[in-house]
Amino acid sequence: MKIELPGQDYRYLSENSQECDAQTAFVLTYQNKKYLQNAKENGAHSIVPIEDVAALLGINKIKIVGITGTNGKTTTASAIYSFLLDLGYKVAMQGTRGLFMNDEVCEGKTLTTPSVLNTYIHIYQAIQAGCEYFIMEVSSHAIEQRRIEGLDFALKILTNITQDHLDYHKTIEEYIRIKNSFFQDESKKLINRDEVKAAFNFKNAYTYSIENPSTYRLMAYSLNDGSSGIIQHFQEIVPFTASLHGFFNLYNLMAAIAATHLITEKSLEEIAGVVDNFAGVSGRMEQVCAAPNVIVDFAHTPDGMQQVLNALKEKELIVVFGAGGDRDKTKRPMMGRIAASLAKKVFVTSDNPRNEDPEAIVADILSGIQEPDMVTVELNRKKAIEMALEVQEEGEVVVILGKGDEAYQIIYDKKFPFDDRAVVRELLRLE
Repeated sequence: MKIELPGQDYRYLSENSQECDAQTAFVLTYQNKKYLQNAKENGAHSIVPIEDVAALLGINKIKIVGITGTNGKTTTASAIYSFLLDLGYKVAMQGTRGLFMNDEVCEGKTLTTPSVLNTYIHIYQAIQAGCEYFIMEVSSHAIEQRRIEGLDFALKILTNITQDHLDYHKTIEEYIRIKNSFFQDESKKLINRDEVKAAFNFKNAYTYSIENPSTYRLMAYSLNDGSSGIIQHFQEIVPFTASLHGFFNLYNLMAAIAATHLITEKSLEEIAGVVDNFAGVSGRMEQVCAAPNVIVDFAHTPDGMQQVLNALKEKELIVVFGAGGDRDKTKRPMMGRIAASLAKKVFVTSDNPRNEDPEAIVADILSGIQEPDMVTVELNRKKAIEMALEVQEEGEVVVILGKGDEAYQIIYDKKFPFDDRAVVRELLRLE
């Protein structure tokens, strides 16, 4: 991708060595340094370190908030974005769901954290739109590949650390190390104090929690009709209510409330006053239909599944799920065990198999299930959802996990249109 930059000796910037020519400077990053010689051979006008691009684009004029963690990044980022908008600020948000700016969608779904130059351009666009804040999700891949180099974060947030992406990081220890490496500098940071695997530089560190002492602690809470709680911040005690369901969302809300308090001059009471306006994120604990009760969620890790199913444990559950291909295989038996332990009936199906054999993925999942009688295997995801709806009885909840608001299914390297929510609506004739 080339970007035009007026007022320079060169006309364009690019991080792709193949795009370099006499008018195009090569943006040198940690990720593309191996292509430096290729850029020179293609006649790059000059070499510009990514740190210099930050100054050229003036991205120090905006407060950047980075959120990392296995689960909760998207909901926490979206909540902060919502709170800031409701408090009268101009704000942009980049993450799994795309790029949003001042309550408008600017780009559709992308990588959780795009390439360095893409992020810089998004921040530059946000500044041009008058935004004061840029909220971004930061994946473990982005930390390891330094796709956030040169960014000066006003606040870094840790939601939690559980198992994910071991296909890339190889061991849980390495995954934990990468996540924690984001918090080793002296910048302002907000850490989930209940996360025992968190390791961080205590300088400029603030914490939030439900169980342990922290800077922002949830003293009491209720999960009836959404959620509500009372936050203690030193001597200040402030109540809030929210429409989000599930114990795990209390952590997301706490992180978002504390973050908003740390980066603005608003009082905790003012922030708590806008919490209830946040309706949540599509594809996250999304109720597609109330009668029969059908919920779709993006949970695709063992911890994510457990959090969602525990949030619904008062009900009898029918769970439909699979596991992504070409991804961490060790989590599949764990996901099967969790589904079987918390559901009345389980339908194991295909997720995004990519280049793997769907039957092999299912076999991995089934290896973690002790009671095969409660499990039905149906590789056709639409058919599996239909079967779950057919056996659903009054008072039971069908929970469809893994894809959330994704509008496609990845088979080999092709994306085919598929949306769990649209399938439910079609089968129930809601559209």
